[in-house]
Amino acid sequence: MVPAPVVLVVDVANVMGSRPDGWWRDRAGAAARLMGELPAPGTEVRSPDGLLLLVDRVLAVVEGKAREAPAPDGVEAVRATADGDSTIAALAADLVADGRLVLVVTADRGLRARLPAPALVAGPRWLLDLRQGRP
Repeated sequence: MVPAPVVLVVDVANVMGSRPDGWWRDRAGAAARLMGELPAPGTEVRSPDGLLLLVDRVLAVVEGKAREAPAPDGVEAVRATADGDSTIAALAADLVADGRLVLVVTADRGLRARLPAPALVAGPRWLLDLRQGRP
């Protein structure tokens, strides 16, 4: 089975907020750590629905104090000038319009409702499980 190329779009604030590890004391540091744990381009992953995907690009949307976080190689930090949700919804719409398959990582129901219909969605647990080597 040939994996489908996908653009991974991560709602950094939402994923950080899903784990109570003291991120609120150093938002930029927590965002940098999270971005360092994201799957690199070229990594094969399974969507929550079991679809085999090949990560083509990784876009990490950061907002507020986390905008200061440096992004590691392979991760494109998208520094939201307003709210991150609007930035993520616009990114997903643009990517889908360009014919790209998009997987957005967020637990935010309001944001999920704003995503274009073909976009795939995964919650923070999916991403955290990937980091721990779980399928």
